[in-house]
Amino acid sequence: MTLPKRERAAMFEGERDSAEWRETVYMLSDKGANAMTVLGGVDIGGTKCAVSLGAVKDGGVEVIAKTQFPTPPTPEEAIAKLRGAMERLIAERPAERPAAIGISCGGPLDSRTGFILSPPNLPHWDKIDVVTPLRDAFGVPVGLQNDANACALAEWKWGAGRGTRNMVFLTFGTGMGAGLILDGKLYAGTNDMAGELGHIRLEADGPVGYGKAGSFEGFCSGGGIAQLARAMAEEAIRAGRPPAFCPTAEGLGGITTKAVGEAAERGDPLALDVFHTVGRKLGRGLAMIVDLLNPERIVIGSIYGRQRSILEPITLEELEKEALPISLRVCRVVPAGLGEQVGDLASLSVALNTLEA
Repeated sequence: MTLPKRERAAMFEGERDSAEWRETVYMLSDKGANAMTVLGGVDIGGTKCAVSLGAVKDGGVEVIAKTQFPTPPTPEEAIAKLRGAMERLIAERPAERPAAIGISCGGPLDSRTGFILSPPNLPHWDKIDVVTPLRDAFGVPVGLQNDANACALAEWKWGAGRGTRNMVFLTFGTGMGAGLILDGKLYAGTNDMAGELGHIRLEADGPVGYGKAGSFEGFCSGGGIAQLARAMAEEAIRAGRPPAFCPTAEGLGGITTKAVGEAAERGDPLALDVFHTVGRKLGRGLAMIVDLLNPERIVIGSIYGRQRSILEPITLEELEKEALPISLRVCRVVPAGLGEQVGDLASLSVALNTLEA
């Protein structure tokens, strides 16, 4: 599969599946490379963990081994299993020991000390040091970043943000968060809380996201879009104009963003209205980013790529109305170049960023 040129990447995938292994190859440059750096990646999620090895070549990265498993119930068990998984991957490829290891995990966390600080999806992970055990075990630099920052690094190094010095990555998935690349380096803020754009209020009321009604995340996230569609569908049903994606009131609780998106693609008027609202709010949020940070590129993941044909014209129209023209002229808004596979490369990008620091 070749991505459009404007996304500045080409991705070729090949997979080998078994009970424990999945191997995926990403080639982002067709130039030959003599030098190769091997990196280790660790992804800690609420339901599953993954450990990988990647080979970085001239302008690209290749995932050479990966294993994943359900997240153990305690952090101690999880760290032991992550360490063991990395040891097994290295044992399979003794000539390809990692020069650094990167860890990607949901926040809050402290990237400077290497502590995970009670993320909502990881019970019992309160002030857990994940960096030291891996650094001691493998004797290489180990870095930790939240998942939005890790994805931003991956898109900057190998995806739609390649070649930029000022880039903003928006997750636009289950939630709305951002990773910031400013003046050629990751900016995490004073205590790793930079980029929490989902908490910004766009309206006095509206769908709830990040604990706040009318927030950026409320309008522009999977959960928020479902809330918005539910409210609009309920009103339409009461008026005797039920949408195709929810013909009766009994179905309101089962509305999903995926179902609304599919209905919009089929031309359902209410579903299109939902995404028109989302597109306008996204455009306003992007205008704030453009005015405040003056980036040369905004890379948007997940839902934006899947619903690009509907969202892009509305979003860009609103953005042009709201942003400073001189700043907007130097900024491009593009979907994530690594697509749905960015998660596979996020922790490896943290390792590379740690190595280059």
